[in-house]
This record gives sequence, structure tokens and C-alpha cells, in this order.
Amino acid sequence: MAKTLVALIVWLCLAFPVVAAPGKTENKKPPVRPAWSELSPAHQRTLAPLAAEWDTMDATRRKKWVTIAERYPKMKPQEQQRLQKRMADWAKLTPAQRKAARENYQKLKQLPPEQRREVRAKWQQQQQQQQQQEATPAAQPTEPALETPAAEAAATTQPVPTPTAEAPASQ
Repeated sequence: MAKTLVALIVWLCLAFPVVAAPGKTENKKPPVRPAWSELSPAHQRTLAPLAAEWDTMDATRRKKWVTIAERYPKMKPQEQQRLQKRMADWAKLTPAQRKAARENYQKLKQLPPEQRREVRAKWQQQQQQQQQQEATPAAQPTEPALETPAAEAAATTQPVPTPTAEAPASQ
């Protein structure tokens, strides 16, 4: 009986700490899928502009981008270029700018069709103007050499013309 009692005490000493101190249960969220490393090489090439921020995206956005990457090979080359440019532009935006863009998109969706067409036409016009400005590099003005202090003073007192641009429509 003494051997049984000793065996029981030894067993309780070994088993009690295991029961008394349960293992670490961390409340970690499961990893969001798919991880960048889980994407196919083709998807990684397509979604390359988003690689730096992929780990911060939620599952819904990741799935959206994966769906777009699956459609990518079926797109026309012009559509592929457009998608790549838009992804790169989106990746450059700050979180606040992205939030504002999403809010503007929601507002646009709520407008009546006629107002949406007007906003879209204005936006396309602004895009065309921007493309024209990018296509034609502006000539760099050279400053004339000022020889006298009087000429320098006269040059600084003249108003400098500043280009004015129309503010984009906020709707």
C-alpha cells in the first residue's frame, strides 16, 4: 500500500502542474488567406503593384484582387495596361486618400444617372487635359541675368502670373 501511495503522490505531482497551468492560448486571428506566398507566380506578376501592402489587406480585398488577377489574362492588352496603371496609382495613395476615394465612389453611385454622366464627362475632360499636359512638356523659362540692383528690384515688384486650374468636381 505504501508503494501505491507513493506512486499516486508522484503521479499527482507530475500531473497537477499540467492541469493547473493550461497551455498558452493566444487569441491570435487566423492568418488572412491567401498569403502573398500562396499566390501563383502569374497572380504575383499581375498583382505586383500591391505586393508591399498585401499583408495589410483584409480577406475581402484580397479575394477581390485575386478575382481580378484571374480575369487578367483574358483582358485586351490595353485593358491590362489600364489595370496595371490603376493598381500602381492605388498603391501610391495614402489610407486617407483611399478612404476618400471609396466615399466619393459611394456618393457617385447614389447620384441620378444624368448627374453621373455629367460628372463622368467632366472627369474625362480633365483626364484628357492632364494627358495633353503630360504629353507636351512645358518649356522651362530661363531667368535673364540681372545686372543692376534697380533691375533686380523692378523684377521682384512685378506680379508673377500664376496658372489657374479648375477645381475638380467634388461630386
